[in-house]
Formats: sequence, C-alpha cells, structure tokens
Amino acid sequence: MRRIINTMVLSMVASLAFAQESSSLWTIDKCMRYAVEHSTGVKKKLYEASTAKSQYQSAVASFFPTVTSNIGGQYNWGRSIDPETNTYNTVTTFNNYYEIYCSLSMFDGGQTINQWKQAKVGRQQGFNDIQKAKDDKAIEVMQSFVDVAYYQGCIKLAIEKLDDSRQTLHKTERQEELGIKGKPDVSQIKAQVAEDDYNLTHQQNLFNTALLSLKSSMNFPTSDTLAVDTLLQSIIPDLRTENANDIYSYASISNPTARAAALNVENYQLQYNITKGKLLPSLTLTTGISTNYYRNFSSETQTLPFNTQLKNNRGEYMAATVSIPLFDHTSRSTVKKAFNNMHIAIIEKDETLRKLQSDIEQAVMDRNGYVKEIIQMQNKVDADSCAYQATHRKYEEGMLNAIDLHTSVNSLLQSRITLLQKRMLYVLKDRLVDYYKGNSLIKDNK
Repeated sequence: MRRIINTMVLSMVASLAFAQESSSLWTIDKCMRYAVEHSTGVKKKLYEASTAKSQYQSAVASFFPTVTSNIGGQYNWGRSIDPETNTYNTVTTFNNYYEIYCSLSMFDGGQTINQWKQAKVGRQQGFNDIQKAKDDKAIEVMQSFVDVAYYQGCIKLAIEKLDDSRQTLHKTERQEELGIKGKPDVSQIKAQVAEDDYNLTHQQNLFNTALLSLKSSMNFPTSDTLAVDTLLQSIIPDLRTENANDIYSYASISNPTARAAALNVENYQLQYNITKGKLLPSLTLTTGISTNYYRNFSSETQTLPFNTQLKNNRGEYMAATVSIPLFDHTSRSTVKKAFNNMHIAIIEKDETLRKLQSDIEQAVMDRNGYVKEIIQMQNKVDADSCAYQATHRKYEEGMLNAIDLHTSVNSLLQSRITLLQKRMLYVLKDRLVDYYKGNSLIKDNK
C-alpha cells in the first residue's frame, strides 16, 4: 500500500514539474501575442487611429452652425468720433460692444459632405492600419521563431551526431589496440569528431543569432531567458485541396493589405471631389444680434444706465453671402494634382492586388509542395538510417573503411536536417494560407 502511495506521489510531482516546464516555454503563438502587445509600431498606429477618430468627429461637427460671440471694450481720449453725433471732438469716452452671431454654410460645392466622407474613410484606415501592423509584426515574429526552432533542432541533431562519432572513435581506438583497425581509421574518425564538434559550435552560433533576432522582433529584453517550444519540429503535415482563386476572392476584400489599397483609392477620390467643389459658388447664411454701451466722461449730461443702453442699442441682422470664384489658377492646378493622385492610387491598388494574388498562389503551391517533400524526405531519412546502421555494422566487422562510414553518416545527417527545414517551411506556409483565408495568425496555445 505504501509503495502504491509513493508511486502516486511521484507521478503527481512529475506531472506538476512537466506542467511547470511546459508553461515556461514560449510557443509561437505566445511569442506573437507578446510581440503585438509590446510593438511600438502598433502603439503608433493606435495613436494615429485616435487622431483619425478626432478628425471624423470634427467633420461631423462641420454640419452644424457655427456660433461666435465677441465682446470688446474701447477707451478713447484725445480727438475721436462721437458715436452719438458722428462728428470729431476731443473728449474722453468708453465704448463697450457685445455681439453674438451664427453662420451656416448652405452650399459649398459638396466640400463639407465629401470632407465628412473622407474623414470616415480615414477612420476606417486607422482601424485597418492597426490590424495590418499587428499582422505584419506577427508574421515577422513567426519567421524569426521558425528560424530559432530550426537551429535548435539542428543543434540537437549535431549533438547526437557528435556523441555517435565519439562512441565510434572509442570503439575504433579499442579495435586498434586489438589489431583489428589501423591508425588511418582512427585518424579518419578523429577528423570526423573534430568536424562534428565544429558543426555543433557553428549551429549554436547560428541559434544565438536567430534567438537575438527573435527577441528584437518581440521587443523582448535581451538579457532575459527565452525558452522556445520545439513542438513545431514534429508537426504532422496535412495535405488539403484548396483553390488559390477562391482564397484570393476572399482576401481581395478582407485582407488588411487589400483594404488599405482600396481605402487609399477612396480617400483620393474624395479629395478630388473636394478640390473640384472649391471651383463652385458657395452660399453662407449669417444671423446675429449686437448691442453696446457708451459713456462720455467729458460730458456733464448724465449717462444712461448700462441695462437701458444695452436694450436701446440692441440690433438684429441676417445676411446671406454668395462667393463665386472667378479666376484662381492655384485651385485648378490643385484639381489636376488631385486627379493624378487618384489615378496613381488606382494603379497602386491594382499592383497590390496582383501581388497579393501571386503571394497567395505561391503560398498554396509551396504549402502543398512541402507536404509532398516532407513525406518523401521522411522515407529518405528512414532509408538513410537503415543504410547507416548497415554501414556501421560492416565497419565494425572490418568490411568497410572509415571513409564509407563518414559518407553514410553525413548522408543521414543531411537528410534529417533537410526534413527539419521542410517542416519549418511548411509551418510558415500553412499559417500564411490560413491567414489569407481570413483566420487569425495568433491561435490558442493549445
């Protein structure tokens, strides 16, 4: 009974230790999520989107009347105009003016409504730019993560090969002592051990460089430890029949890159309409009320009270102003410039969509190609492994020399590295295809 309890306790401790170790590992999704949350580029886009939202609110407010109030005080001495007689005199006076008026643009060639539409497009661009910045950062980190996982796998393969070479060297030295092997075989195996030792150091240097690049992409502290999860190295590829044209049909209207190009065209079209509206007449309606208070310090006559003057001097007015542009070469050149910018944006949109379609077709083709290559390379790894085992056995029996063993083991190592590389490239293309289909780049850690 005690043995059963001890076994259960040890199992629970081992499970907790494994869970704690797994939770401390950084998966590809965890790295992408961290990078997006700490990206300075994304934060800049958030502020730019906030600015675009404020501009949209300002454009909405332009539909409402503008109310302005003016209050003025004027103290005169010396020669001036008497407002009561409208004649020049030399007196000391005080004038106090009050005015409030409201103006409303009745027609401005569609500038106000087009500016509102442009601000609305700008707000949509702000939201789209945020998503595009997040996606770009996630893709950048995904590529860096795959490089780290690849080199980490290469280090593991290099360690296994170095251990195998050292074991072979130990056996060969023992066989030399027994007279079964000669010094050339020992020298050849020593050279193999030295080569494997160098290859391990080289792979470790490449891994450190890739890890530093990943930390930089994530905006992660370079002095902190970043333990990368290696489950991607054993991912099982899935061959799916997908139509690149169907994916493009969806991506051309939903992908942030395509939406950015479309919104850019719409923005320049509205800007063109705004500049054309400046060439049309405009009508503005203004209405207001004004009054004033006056006091002559040099007159012996008693000044009317403040409230009385405000009431007696009050006046209302209403005005309609029509502005007709007759000749303005600057506005016409601005219209031409806006027209050209609009067509440039259309050309850039077409170019962006063509590139997007090409990228989707390439991603689907590469993804399916890597699935087939992984299956074929796995068969080659199995065959090379069997061939190496047979070669190693014959080498120990003295039927083959060290050069044959070196060729066989290097062929196996190259096959395993190529298989690892194809798996990593498959991960990249598989996620990109799902991204073009509208799925999120960042998935659950499960």
